[in-house]
Amino acid sequence: MSLQNFDVAGKRVFLRCDLNVPLKNGEITDDGRIRAALPTIKTLLANGASIVIAAHLGRPKGEAKPELSLAPVAKRLSELLGTPVQFAGAVTGSDVTAKAKALKSGEILILENIRFAAAETSKEEAERQVLAKELATLADAYVGDGFGAVHRKHASVFDLPKLLPHVAGTLVAAEVEVLKKLTQNPERPYGVVLGGAKVSDKIGVISNLLGKVDVMAIGGGMVFTFLAAQGKEIGSSLVETDLIETVKGLIKQAADSGVKLVLPTDILVAPAFASDAPATLVSADAIPADQMGLDIGPESAESFAAAIRSCKTVFWNGPMGVFEFPAFANGTKVVAQALTEVSGISVVGGGDSAAAVRAHETGARAGQGGRRAGRGDRRARAAGEAKEGVGREGGVRWCGAARAVDCCRPPPSKNAQGRLRARAGGTR
Repeated sequence: MSLQNFDVAGKRVFLRCDLNVPLKNGEITDDGRIRAALPTIKTLLANGASIVIAAHLGRPKGEAKPELSLAPVAKRLSELLGTPVQFAGAVTGSDVTAKAKALKSGEILILENIRFAAAETSKEEAERQVLAKELATLADAYVGDGFGAVHRKHASVFDLPKLLPHVAGTLVAAEVEVLKKLTQNPERPYGVVLGGAKVSDKIGVISNLLGKVDVMAIGGGMVFTFLAAQGKEIGSSLVETDLIETVKGLIKQAADSGVKLVLPTDILVAPAFASDAPATLVSADAIPADQMGLDIGPESAESFAAAIRSCKTVFWNGPMGVFEFPAFANGTKVVAQALTEVSGISVVGGGDSAAAVRAHETGARAGQGGRRAGRGDRRARAAGEAKEGVGREGGVRWCGAARAVDCCRPPPSKNAQGRLRARAGGTR
C-alpha cells in the first residue's frame, strides 16, 4: 500500500520525520530536511488528516536542552506551508495529549525533540515500549518518513509502528527507489566521490565499492591517509596511521579491480585549522612539514569534476575540504557543480555534502539573477525540486540516510527490503 491509498480522512496521523537541521544561534542554516518532508505532509493534509509530527534534533541524550529544541523547526515549517503549525513544547504528558486530541482535519502539531525522552533511544525494549504506547495514544495511524533514522531501533521508529496501522511516506519510498538505482544494475560508468575526515568511517564501504564501481575519487581529510600510504609527506594533515597498511591494500585492490582511483595532485594547505589561516597551494607531492591540507587544489577539483561528468551514475558522500571556511571551499563547490551536470543520476549522501550542494545552488541562482543558463542550470533547478523528495534523472538526488554510505553496500534481499519499509512505516 502506498501513502496515496492509505485511508487517513478524519484521522490523526503520527508522522515520524527527519528534521535534524543545522542551527546557528537558534537559526536554521539549511532547511533542506524540512523541505524534504513537505510532499508527505501536503499529501496527508490533502487527504483529510490531522498530523502529529515527531522528529529528533542532535543528540540530547534524554535531556531537555533548549539549544536543541524543535521550536525553530515548527516556525520554519509554518512558513513553508503558509499555515499555522502548533508546537507542543514536550514529548508526552497531559498537555501534549490534549493538544493532539483537539486537532481538526488539516491541523498540525509538532512535538518537542523526541530524543528529549530518554526512552526513545533506550537499549531496553521495555523502556522503549512504554514510550511507544504513550505516543500511540496520540494518533490513529502512523507514517514513517524519516529516512535518516529508519535504521535506528528507537521507540518512535521501531516500536511505535507495531502499534498502529502504518505505511511509508513519499520520501522513504523515493529513497528506496534511489537505493535500487545505486545497488541494482546501475548505469555505467558508475563513479563514487568520497570525502570527509576519516578513512575509518568508510573503510568497509570503500572495500565493497571497489568491486562495483568504475571510478572512485577520494578527497577530504581522509585523503591524507591515502597519500601517506603512497609514501608522501603530508605535514601536519589529518592522518590515521593505524590504517596506512589497510589503505595500501585498498589501493592495490583498486588496481587489481580495474577501478580508476582519482587522488588529488595539488593541495591547499595552511599552518593551522582556522578560517583566517593563510592558504597556500602546493603539489600533493610536496606538502610542507609545518602545514596541513584543508582542501583539494583547483587542478584536482577539475580532475574530480571531469571524472564525475564522465559517469552515468554518481554517488557522493563527504566534502572535499573544510568547506565551512571560504578559503577552503572551492574543491567542494566544484564537485557540487559537477554533480548537477551528470547526464544520468547523481545522488548525494550525508548532511555536509547535501548542505554544500544546496549552498552552491543558492549562490548559482543568485548569480544567474533568475536567467536560464543552459543545461546545467536546468539540472540545478531539477536538483532543487529533488529537495522535496522528487527523484529526477539528470538532477541531484539527496540520499537521506544518516549513514548514507550504507546505501552502497550489497543490495538487501526482498525480505530485508520489506523489513526496512516496515521499520519506516511500511505497509502493515
